[in-house]
Amino acid sequence: MRILGLDPSLSSTGWGIIEITGNKMKYIADGFIKTNTKIPISERLAVIHNELNQVIETYHPNEAAIEQVFLNDNPTSTIKLGMARGVVILAPALYNISVTEYEPNKIKKAVVGVGKAAKEQVETMVKVLLPGCKPQNNDSSDALAIAITHFNYHNIRDFKTEK
Repeated sequence: MRILGLDPSLSSTGWGIIEITGNKMKYIADGFIKTNTKIPISERLAVIHNELNQVIETYHPNEAAIEQVFLNDNPTSTIKLGMARGVVILAPALYNISVTEYEPNKIKKAVVGVGKAAKEQVETMVKVLLPGCKPQNNDSSDALAIAITHFNYHNIRDFKTEK
């Protein structure tokens, strides 16, 4: 099974793919989708959608996970993030891939063990949990952390239903 982790942003959407065999995780790929701030939002959203489609078609994930939205102090930023999230959720859904959302603190706790961990701590643990992984930036590292979180909670859910 392959899990696609997604860290949405209008400026740089992170993505990461891990593969699950039994109870082991393996790093497959990561990256980020950078958009040009000088083009209209509609075109930026189209860039995110088109590039995510390429990622999905290349790596064939079975499930996807995304970080739940948090509110910024700036309402305009929150709305723009919401637009990007919509596109990021839509892309896997169009391929009949389920998308699960996780709270930021739950992601940090699943990867680092502490809900208030710093970005650097998350990236360090991603590298420990996925040997050979060298995330391209913080966005792709966060996306891999989201995929790891989904694996951890997916295993718990499966374990409970098997008993």
